[in-house]
Amino acid sequence: MSKLCMIKREEKRRKVVEKFKAKRLALNETINNVGASSEERADARVQLQNLPRNSSPVRLRNRCALTGRPRGVYSKFGIARGKLRELMLSGEVPGITKASW
Repeated sequence: MSKLCMIKREEKRRKVVEKFKAKRLALNETINNVGASSEERADARVQLQNLPRNSSPVRLRNRCALTGRPRGVYSKFGIARGKLRELMLSGEVPGITKASW
C-alpha cells in the first residue's frame, strides 16, 4: 500500500490539471499558430510558464485504484499487476480464466 499522502497528492494534481486544461490548450494553440504575431506568441509563452507546475498533465502518475502502487499498473484496468492477478485468480475479472492444458 502506498502512502496516503502520495495518493492524495495525485488526486490534487488531477484536479489542478482539469482546472487549467482549457487555458493551457488555448495558450498552446496561440503559441503554435504561425499566423499570430511574434508578440502574441511570446506573451502566450510567458502566460504558459506562469501557470502552476502541477497543471501540466505530464506530471501525472498512473496509480493503482486499489493500493496506490505507482508501478506495474495496467491502464486498461487501472489496477496494479499483483492485485489484478489476485482478482483474476478469484474469478472477479470477466472473460479471464487460469490457463490449463
